[in-house]
Amino acid sequence: MPIVLGIESSCDDTAAALVRDTNGQGEILSSVVYGQTALHADFGGVVPEIAARAHAEKMDHCVEEALATSGLAFADLDAIAVTSGPGLIGSLLVGLSFAKALAYRLRKPLVSVHHIEGHLASARLGEHPLELPFLGL
Repeated sequence: MPIVLGIESSCDDTAAALVRDTNGQGEILSSVVYGQTALHADFGGVVPEIAARAHAEKMDHCVEEALATSGLAFADLDAIAVTSGPGLIGSLLVGLSFAKALAYRLRKPLVSVHHIEGHLASARLGEHPLELPFLGL
């Protein structure tokens, strides 16, 4: 039953989740999201530099909280998945750099995830997963 740490930082939310493959079905073990809405509120939209800096400040805390919530440790991971695009380049680089360093340190495979494909794949997780085929608009 492989366990994957997923890292997401494509725009203005820093997120980490642990997912286990149980007989071909994805089981969410933990999911942590650090939002940035308040940081960007005065600007009427997301400011890329502010978003990237906030990711850099929160990424390690987000991953540590996801591990703690799941009751797992780094040694329990089988792979690291990370959003590779599309998104804000500075924000993506924070997540990619963190994930690459962690995968290298743990000697675990690194899986690149397309942002939009990740949204679609997430519909197959949780208590009421969608069966294939389905359409995402």
